[in-house]
Amino acid sequence: MDVWTGGVDDTDIRQFRQRLLNLQAELQAVRAASEEARGTVKLDQTSVGRLSRMDALQGQAMSQEQERRRELELKKIAAALRRIESGEYGDCLRCGEAIAAARLELDPAATLCIDCASAAES
Repeated sequence: MDVWTGGVDDTDIRQFRQRLLNLQAELQAVRAASEEARGTVKLDQTSVGRLSRMDALQGQAMSQEQERRRELELKKIAAALRRIESGEYGDCLRCGEAIAAARLELDPAATLCIDCASAAES
């Protein structure tokens, strides 16, 4: 299926798709491995000192924030994979222009061209 993809050809799209799938698998593996760190911290004062509990709570909060960021990245990846399937991958969601292949190379889940991304940041 040859779909115009804004500067990327079918070979590029296959490569970006594979990179997205690999990133998705890596993030899901990290999620599974860090599940225990996000769990409930036991506040048994007889077995753990106050500073140790504070460290545990801080570690839990950091793990939960990392999970929130992983979840956001997984959603971006899923959206990019859907755009590939629908033939809309590589087009800026704001202006509709092609996203430069170099930008997609850096972030295959990018949704905005450089001009729209710059405008959104300012």
